[in-house]
Amino acid sequence: MRRVGFLFLLSFVMLYAGTALAQNNYEIQVYPSETIAPKTLLTELHSNYTVEGTTTTQYGMLPTQGQEHETIELTQGLTDWSELGFYIFTEERGSTGVQWVGDHIRPRVRVPTRWHWPVGVSLSNEIGYARPEFANPTWSWQIMPIFDQTLGKWYWSVNTTMDWGIHPVPPPSNFTPQQRQTYYRDVSPGGLTFGPAATVTYQPDKYYNVGIEYYGYYGQFGEFVSLHNQQQQFFPVVNLFVSPKWEINVGAGWGATAGTDHLIVKCILGHYFNWGHSK
Repeated sequence: MRRVGFLFLLSFVMLYAGTALAQNNYEIQVYPSETIAPKTLLTELHSNYTVEGTTTTQYGMLPTQGQEHETIELTQGLTDWSELGFYIFTEERGSTGVQWVGDHIRPRVRVPTRWHWPVGVSLSNEIGYARPEFANPTWSWQIMPIFDQTLGKWYWSVNTTMDWGIHPVPPPSNFTPQQRQTYYRDVSPGGLTFGPAATVTYQPDKYYNVGIEYYGYYGQFGEFVSLHNQQQQFFPVVNLFVSPKWEINVGAGWGATAGTDHLIVKCILGHYFNWGHSK
């Protein structure tokens, strides 16, 4: 019954989801509810390359095809129920070299394990800036309730991501009122948008699991984007458990709609540093 309930929930999320029109494929990851242990630092390098994406400048943002994104993520455990993360986003193309894109900071809290809830629950808040050549809006605040559960060899997680565009980039001055309305709805919404992510994995062996990750963007609450501008991506992935100190995630993602980058390959390499005396 629990599995049936989860499948119903996941079906609902995928039905009402759609990655944002802004070029934000810098950190492609579905979060677990668990936070980093106190006195522990997780360092991660998120690498992804857009094999097939946009080929022209759109609304002032550079083409995505051929972009290589390298993101450094540092997450420090504060207590047994809280952590603090920090991101440095970069982009590289053959013609432009390595470019700084922006920075975000992310505090997160969770329901303590001693409460014995049947599912893991945590709340992430991520706020930061990205340059207008790479993202629109430039300043944003992401609110992400996270739910997950392990059922034997199966694991699932749902990130109900909501973004508030604090500083949308204005449309061109020659836009008509109707064009400006469409722009703020489909391109640079200033309200709260909905773009969830989810994953299901199966672990046949203690050294790895296999699964699928889903990333979606549906638009602003009350004014969802047109079908053409919805974005939906599916990543078959493998997670390797070669050591308790390392995390490795590799996958390739396909876009299911016209408004989505059609092929992205990604890798996440993480290492844990323990500042305490316990393992």
